[in-house]
Amino acid sequence: MKLRTSLLGDKRFFKLVLSIGLPTALQNLLVNACTMVDTIMVGTQGETALSAVGLSSQYAGLFFSAFFGFCSAGIMFYSQYHGARDEKGITRAYGFVLSCMMVVGLVFGGAAVIAPEFILGIYTDKIEIILAGRDYMRIMGFSLPLQCLSMGVSSLLRSTERVKAPLVASIFSQGVNLFVNWLLIFGKFGLPAMGAAGAAVGTLFAGIVNVLILYAYCIRAGVKPITRLRAQFHWTAGFIRLYFRKSLPIITNEVLYGVAQLLINMVMGRQEAEGIAALAIFRTVERLIFAFFSGFTNASAVIVGKQVGAGELKEGYRDMKRFAFLCPAVTCLICVLILPLRGPILGLFGLHSGLSYDYGMYMLAFYILAGTLRTCNYIINDTFRAAGEGVYGTVAELLSIFLVTVPVVYITGIVLKLPYLAIFSLMFVDDIVRLPIMLRRMLSGKWIKPVTGAGQNALPEFLKSRAGQKT
Repeated sequence: MKLRTSLLGDKRFFKLVLSIGLPTALQNLLVNACTMVDTIMVGTQGETALSAVGLSSQYAGLFFSAFFGFCSAGIMFYSQYHGARDEKGITRAYGFVLSCMMVVGLVFGGAAVIAPEFILGIYTDKIEIILAGRDYMRIMGFSLPLQCLSMGVSSLLRSTERVKAPLVASIFSQGVNLFVNWLLIFGKFGLPAMGAAGAAVGTLFAGIVNVLILYAYCIRAGVKPITRLRAQFHWTAGFIRLYFRKSLPIITNEVLYGVAQLLINMVMGRQEAEGIAALAIFRTVERLIFAFFSGFTNASAVIVGKQVGAGELKEGYRDMKRFAFLCPAVTCLICVLILPLRGPILGLFGLHSGLSYDYGMYMLAFYILAGTLRTCNYIINDTFRAAGEGVYGTVAELLSIFLVTVPVVYITGIVLKLPYLAIFSLMFVDDIVRLPIMLRRMLSGKWIKPVTGAGQNALPEFLKSRAGQKT
């Protein structure tokens, strides 16, 4: 009974997980479910259009990696300051984080608008895919800064345990997204049939609606860290040094991880067209699974970060171990449930037989193992960050992906030209290498590094207790 209590959690733990993680999981699930419907609609336009949107989504993934480092570091400050009840600290951190994120959004958005063909040419050498995706990419560029705004507001609200507003905003914005997509992809009510580009317009409209609803809620609810604009820019040299000292490893991690994924996608985009189409569908389903998992990631960051900020270090350590067990188990369960539904899922995207169908069947089955390992690594690293440790997970992740996965995928895909599914399977080899390293660090407790006074005051006693348990 003691083992079950310590490993699986108690009523208090699950109440917190559900109250914080479930709305976030539902929001992310909704967004990605709508993305899947978008892809299904685009799939009616043919495999070339489907592949073009898939490659554009990979650029959006690189953009996400570039700005999420700032956002993830912000969550660390928000949650710990929230635990210490330091509203001024939250406001200052939010203003600085959002400013950094918007710079990234404008750079990536501008590049997509100005040079869509060049960007798509990085991911594939197939001219027909580049031509099919350039309009989608150009329109998508206008929505990227909006994503920074909505992610910035949503991350602060979640970190301070206001989780319902982002969910409501997503429900309305994704409804707009689906409706506009239906109108413009197929040309309803006399509107032009824009095909894949119509999906990009839907995404743009959804981004505008999402931002408007979030800011309207913050103004009505009096969320001071967001409504007090002048206070957001009261940055001090000491705070900026502290932020970058804590966040630079996280930012570096996300950016270089995005670069690694770019290199891998460049190899995969130069394989057979059937593989590219199957991978686009797999990525959509993967995001759907990861969307639900990310709710638990957010809950772990908020719960553990708040405990560390409040000086409750033993409780944070205990709950970290619970999350490291719970999240991969949930991911594995979801993948197992999807296993018998692989055929109908691929059929929704227009694949009923042929090589693309066979590839997709294998990919979705293989993800039972790959997804479980990957989410375990992710939850540990994200919780490390919330507790103030950004270096260890960064080094472990970057070394494993750049020294193992990227060279292996390049050699097997470009030099040896192995079968497509063999190359796909090797895309996840870094997770196998990294997992035992991350688990060992987690058990040591050395990842707890508070940024608040209460947390720092409690740290010596916690480290002493950990040392005593080892002896």
